[in-house]
Amino acid sequence: MRTEVIGADGVRIGVRIEGTDGAPPIVFVHGWAQSARAWDLQFADRELRRAHRLVAFDLRGHGTSDVPAGGYDDPVSWADDLAAVLAVAGTPAVLVGWSYGGLVISDYLRVHGTAGLAGIVLVGAITEIGKGHPGGKVGPAMRAALPAALDEDIDIALPALTAFSVALSGETGRNVPGPLVQALLGTSLTVQPSVRAALFRRDVGSAAVLSAVDVPSLVVHGDADAVVDITAGEYAAGKIPGCDSRWWSGVGHLPFAEDAQRFNTTLLRFAGERVSGA
Repeated sequence: MRTEVIGADGVRIGVRIEGTDGAPPIVFVHGWAQSARAWDLQFADRELRRAHRLVAFDLRGHGTSDVPAGGYDDPVSWADDLAAVLAVAGTPAVLVGWSYGGLVISDYLRVHGTAGLAGIVLVGAITEIGKGHPGGKVGPAMRAALPAALDEDIDIALPALTAFSVALSGETGRNVPGPLVQALLGTSLTVQPSVRAALFRRDVGSAAVLSAVDVPSLVVHGDADAVVDITAGEYAAGKIPGCDSRWWSGVGHLPFAEDAQRFNTTLLRFAGERVSGA
């Protein structure tokens, strides 16, 4: 089912909802220049659909959501967009943030704390951004893509985005099928260059925010991630009290696609433990 909610500043946010009505919700937050479709393999998982209400949304400026002129550098805008999604998803919810989605979750924590949250899963995620912030350290594929991937000239942007899409699955891109790589590239091209650039115009640390987390948390990060350096995951895991972690050998920036069965089983267990109170 597709619906929409009204986020910060009246921005319409596209939301995807599947699974079991009334079941404990899991809310998925995608990464830079992607969309809710990034989570197709989770939404297709029979056990996740049976046990949970699955909710994913398109970040402002992405997918089916509005493309406002501003708000991309404002933690309150990101936090209130996510709060609006949580209101329709139901609470307490497990939040799953991939890549830039981890920063959006940090913004929610910065503004709203852990209100309405049952747990947090960070997947190849950043939690900070800007020079000198270890929770936002990127890998060689991200560095190689910038600034060309932000250019309005397609002859400049397309080669950079193509190489970046291939590199999402490790440095070789061999861990996911070619059609998925092309789908990820296609999604990136639907995001306006101005939006792709605006998401990087931030400088924010999250040490105090992460240290104040009081709900169960899990970090999943591939040791072959060429987009977000594994040390960014280690930073978050070290700051969040009692945080569990999974460092997956040979996996790149798409743990939920490269090894979907293992990821879905891990998520099902984590979310199930939140329901049981374990």
